[in-house]
Amino acid sequence: MPNELRRCPCDIGDRFGYEGGGQEVQVEHIKAYVCKPPASTDKAVIVIHDIFGWQLPNTRYMADMLTTSGYIAICPDFFVGRETWKPSDHWSKFDDWLKTQDTRKINKMSGNWISHCLLLEADAVLKYLKEQHGAKKLGVIGFCWRGIAVSHLIMTCPELKAGVSLYGLIKNSDDIPTLLNPTFFIFAEKDDFFPLHQVC
Repeated sequence: MPNELRRCPCDIGDRFGYEGGGQEVQVEHIKAYVCKPPASTDKAVIVIHDIFGWQLPNTRYMADMLTTSGYIAICPDFFVGRETWKPSDHWSKFDDWLKTQDTRKINKMSGNWISHCLLLEADAVLKYLKEQHGAKKLGVIGFCWRGIAVSHLIMTCPELKAGVSLYGLIKNSDDIPTLLNPTFFIFAEKDDFFPLHQVC
């Protein structure tokens, strides 16, 4: 349920004051938030942020939660410095903003900047995880609007062995039969932002 005062549809309880347990790093041409579990591991998860971007405390909180299960978690700036949607933005302008950021246009054959950047960032992050952290077992999780990107990465990056898409729309998608590895899609039965008829 969204926090009615802040209208953040991806709210997991108010974590807006959360400072995070990880650190910001530079991964080639992009910034990222990375956190590690106390014990050494070769398991890592790429956390794809929602419309609010990689610096949202809620997203960092969820990345940090993954470390309690023994995973390295990294949340790159998939907007690559571009303007994110802010919790303070007026929702009447959301549809116009979304038209410039439409994740459903992502596919490896398209020439738009979203596809190009997503694959560039994913390649850079995978290389970083393997070379800097010795990661061998790799997965991806995406939230809300960017949950859609999970299926696109699972179709194009065979080294991603599992994916979790939270609220990534799949209706009318031709992508599902071409997923290279297991992908778990999570939706809510009663949700004003993503009604059930939009997802199945």
